[in-house]
Amino acid sequence: MAAARVGWTLVRHEARLLASLMLWMARRTHGTREGTAFGYARGEAAMMFGLAFVCVVETVAMSALLSDWPAAHTVVLFLDVYTVVLVVALYAASVVRPHVVGPDGLRVRRAVHVDLRIPRERIASVRRELRMTHEPADGELDLAVGSQTTVTVELTEPVPHRSLLGRTRDVRVVRFHADDADGLVRALTAAA
Repeated sequence: MAAARVGWTLVRHEARLLASLMLWMARRTHGTREGTAFGYARGEAAMMFGLAFVCVVETVAMSALLSDWPAAHTVVLFLDVYTVVLVVALYAASVVRPHVVGPDGLRVRRAVHVDLRIPRERIASVRRELRMTHEPADGELDLAVGSQTTVTVELTEPVPHRSLLGRTRDVRVVRFHADDADGLVRALTAAA
């Protein structure tokens, strides 16, 4: 039963990635109508497209190596092309699902993996803080991009964070990256 639940979670995750790819191609965003969007994908663009390029090179190489075995060639070609699509979709999900500062508070996101809503009344402090190292700690959520976070939000009381596979834990400190960290901090503190 647990394996089936994990399987459906992963299928839903890939469907969200592919939906994000469609939104990216249509130049639309997800869930930004209620506030101001702040992106975080700029710091990972080079790495993601570099990874996609390596996957394309691997696809061509495997296609040449398996040209004498049509069945294996077809299967590996499908898997390789699907991998390239998923890598680009992962980047697209980061672009179309930005952080959002709205009247109700802050929505912190990381592609389709994390979508944490923090009510404005639970925000004790918010500051721009560049951190390059992140030691795992109880009650803290670090969403680094390129191994760095630029915004730290401390809460008056914990908010529940649900992981991709459904594990829930309470967090009191949230650190994340924003391309315009100063603007995000100003937007959050201006309405406080």
